[in-house]
Amino acid sequence: MNFENLLIEIGTEELPPKALRSLAESFLGNFTDELNKAEIPFSKACWYAAPRRLALYIEQLALAQEDKVIEKRGPSVAAAFDTEGNPTKAAQGWARGNGITVAQAERLATDKGEWLVYHAKVNGVSTEQLIPTMAQQALDKLPIPKPMRWGNNKTQFIRPVHTVTMLLADKVVPGTVLGINSARTIRGHRFMGEASFELDHADNYLSTLYERGKVIADYDKRKAIIKADAEAAAIKIGGKADISDSLLEEVTSLVEWPVVLTAAFEEKFLAVPAEALVYTMKGDQKYFPVFDAAGKLMPHFIFVANIESKDPSQIIAGNEKVVRPRLADAEFFFNTDKKHTLASRIDSLDTVVFQKQLGTLKDRVKRISEVAGSIAASINANVIDAKRAGLLSKTDLMTNMVMEFTDTQGTMGMHYARLDGETEAVALALDEQYKPRFSGDSVPTTPVSCAVALAEKLDTLTGIFGIGQAPKGAADPFALRRAAIGVLRIIVENKLPLDLVDIIAGAVKAHGGNLTNGNTAAEVLEFLMGRFRAWYQDKGISTDVILSVLARYPTKPADFDDRILAVAHFREMEQAAALAAANKRVSNILSKVEGELPNTIAKELLTEPAEVTLATALNDLIPELTPLFDSGNYQQALTKLAELREDVDQFFDQVMVMADDAALRDNRLALLNQLRDQFLRVADISLLQ
Repeated sequence: MNFENLLIEIGTEELPPKALRSLAESFLGNFTDELNKAEIPFSKACWYAAPRRLALYIEQLALAQEDKVIEKRGPSVAAAFDTEGNPTKAAQGWARGNGITVAQAERLATDKGEWLVYHAKVNGVSTEQLIPTMAQQALDKLPIPKPMRWGNNKTQFIRPVHTVTMLLADKVVPGTVLGINSARTIRGHRFMGEASFELDHADNYLSTLYERGKVIADYDKRKAIIKADAEAAAIKIGGKADISDSLLEEVTSLVEWPVVLTAAFEEKFLAVPAEALVYTMKGDQKYFPVFDAAGKLMPHFIFVANIESKDPSQIIAGNEKVVRPRLADAEFFFNTDKKHTLASRIDSLDTVVFQKQLGTLKDRVKRISEVAGSIAASINANVIDAKRAGLLSKTDLMTNMVMEFTDTQGTMGMHYARLDGETEAVALALDEQYKPRFSGDSVPTTPVSCAVALAEKLDTLTGIFGIGQAPKGAADPFALRRAAIGVLRIIVENKLPLDLVDIIAGAVKAHGGNLTNGNTAAEVLEFLMGRFRAWYQDKGISTDVILSVLARYPTKPADFDDRILAVAHFREMEQAAALAAANKRVSNILSKVEGELPNTIAKELLTEPAEVTLATALNDLIPELTPLFDSGNYQQALTKLAELREDVDQFFDQVMVMADDAALRDNRLALLNQLRDQFLRVADISLLQ
């Protein structure tokens, strides 16, 4: 079998930067899926992407499918011939369909009878013939929400397509993809290098495009250049660049020939909270802000040009000119907002409807204040600060700054609260009320912030469930799943002694008569408990461990977490499998007992040595276990229970639980019931696999 390297490039108008990586990865995945379905082997595959191109490079691609022999089974011999041995119409039709006569057919004997069979040789198709169709199918499956048309062409794609290049080694693969005939033509940079040129060989794609087209098609290489050069530029001015991966990805997707430059802005703008300046630099301009060693924003920013200029100062001056009005807007909004306190904006919240059945934002902050105060009292936080922060929690939404730069909500509330003379706990709570904002984000750590953040999320959860708009399927317009995970994470990671039942009840009560769903509290509790499974699965906890704890339905999240960690540790112990099996056996036995389970063990009825041993060991262990359970030290408790493994095994080997004597039977059931109860104080161990 012969092999060659394949290049496919789709030349387009500028592709959406936030989707460039996913488009390229999907193109590669879809195309290699087509190769695998066609049973065409290859050794390696990779993708390239730049603002105006998607490309694939397949190494050591087989030039043809292998020839195959396909077994085509026909009718049974009994149905293929009549009583005189002549072929039936069914046999003749099958034979004609395979291009043979009935006499040429082979016979296959099976345990179900004998059948006519024909082994047809199927010649493999050349890869070259299949490539255009596979490329088109791979492109058709790309995640494109709104495809577009261009010119008079009926073809649809995410952006207009100008060139299609399919090269198998040095040979053009003939064919049409997205309405464009395959050719050697490759387009270079818009303003540098050659506007277009012909590619001589698939292997020369990167080097030729780099040298003649002034395009770095290797996405990861561009990304690495930008990151390294930006970090070096920041160090050169004594700072550190703020380079988030999401922004780095977006910038990488915007340029074909990255040139990193450093610019500055007027120091007077540093009087504005850094978050607002950073927001406009990163969000609007795609710049990298620079911070000094103390974490203070510097009057500099780093940006990436898409051209090598003979006079970089002109590009720098242009970007400084562009960003100045945005920073001036932020300065104006900040200075205007400072003229009014957050407290003075509370009444204006009455003009904004949160949800028509749940009232205005003013109604919402009153509820948040009430619930935050209650939670604060439960965790020994400052109740006055918690209630004050709850009342002010949405007032920054009425400021000019947040109306213009929506992502600064909470953060600007913190800055304005400090200017208003509010306590630091109140100010910090205004910022941290939305945490965790996304997966992997940190949670609030100060007690007042925790109380407000929990109250904010619980108000949403109980309110939306209370008006019958719980999430259905994948739809979650109010982000209730994120809010639920936030509630659990705040409680667990801060080890807060809160019970979901109590805090949900408080949030429901705060809504007064707004709620129409009489089962709100139970549904919210079930929803929150259901989030435990998804959360722990994401953390790599085995499903059976999660289910074993869920079976006990502990509604204190911190306690739930302690149990999960303990059972996960126990599951890895040598004794775990045997004790899980024993618990399952005990559970099955006890489930068949009618009426109330016996729970009192009479020593005089312990007749078998094995049951005496187990009863004695359990009796001696319970006083040690009780304080461990009471303090939540479940791991040590399970470790001690694991010591019973040998005694439990001997009991089941040597003792007949369901004895004919009712007194003996009840006594043994009581022993098993007490044993199971000790394990159930942590989890249902019988569910472990």
